[in-house]
Amino acid sequence: MKAGIVGLPNVGKSTVFNCLSNAKAQSANYPFCTIEPNVGMVNVPDERLDKLAALVNPQRVVPATVEIVDIAGLVKGASKGEGLGNKFLANIRETDAILHVLRCFEDENISHVMGDVNPLRDKEIIEMELQLKDLETLEKRLDKVRRAAKTGDAQAKEEVKVLEEVKTKLEQGVSVRHMDLDEEVWEKFVKPLQLLTAKPVLYVCNVDEASLREGGNVYTEQVKEMAAREGSEVLILDARTEADIMELETYEERQMFLEDLGMDEPGISKLIRKAYALLNLQTYFTAGEKEVRAWTFTKGMKAPQAAGIIHSDFEKGFIRAEVISYEDFVKYGSEAKAREAGKMRVEGKDYVVQDGDIMHFRFNV
Repeated sequence: MKAGIVGLPNVGKSTVFNCLSNAKAQSANYPFCTIEPNVGMVNVPDERLDKLAALVNPQRVVPATVEIVDIAGLVKGASKGEGLGNKFLANIRETDAILHVLRCFEDENISHVMGDVNPLRDKEIIEMELQLKDLETLEKRLDKVRRAAKTGDAQAKEEVKVLEEVKTKLEQGVSVRHMDLDEEVWEKFVKPLQLLTAKPVLYVCNVDEASLREGGNVYTEQVKEMAAREGSEVLILDARTEADIMELETYEERQMFLEDLGMDEPGISKLIRKAYALLNLQTYFTAGEKEVRAWTFTKGMKAPQAAGIIHSDFEKGFIRAEVISYEDFVKYGSEAKAREAGKMRVEGKDYVVQDGDIMHFRFNV
């Protein structure tokens, strides 16, 4: 599961990516400085992992990670091959969620590809290009299934009806993620097409330091109103300030800088957690003397599948899961004491794993 950072050229995408990852994307004041998508595995900040490590005192601590892709800047006409065109769109198709960086700051030293700062227009440019590409994908699929429908294929007839409805709404400017589609229809006909506008979006408003201190500006307010109508989330950060924070060598220096800005943590930490949630990901933990580790699973996953994340044998030979909630583990201070207090549960194959569960799997292969 990975999230892709998108936006017009020169909005701060690569600076944000550099802060997210140790991989250094080239940052420059001209379009298309990022030609190949840069990929970074980013640790997910989680206070629970730190607290468990302090209690267990393991030999090593392993955080959860999320994959972030920095994708080259898109321009108007990309769906027709302008700029990096199809390459850009193919890179988005391979991601599961979109982090859409919008420029919400004025700076005459940094050129804007459209001539002036207007985040709502910028958002619409990218949204329209993605919609146009989705229409192209739908047309190709419809050509195929219409031929099958003519032969009397019942499923093909059903698919034609569904896809034509989706196409009509797209032509009206409605992105797929905002369409009220039946879940069975979605799984059967729409999801396999990997439509670009079906992906969930987080809008990242890149502001200047003054706006960051104020909690936003006129541009971020416009984005918030737009996102509220869509049911999407917004995060405000200053990519330059985040880069400055990353340059500081010690934890103490970073904390002093954050306090001066009135921040409790870097904006990048919030962005990582929001990306994690946007991908529908949660965390369970294993805690022992050798290792305290955060494991990433998809929300709603059952115990055997969650066990399979550690090793396929755990899923094949799953017998049961011994589970302690994070709150109980911390309250009693150890697995042994939580067990003594009757706070360890034994769960079977139908147990839906919860965020924060501390798990021990029993299996036999």
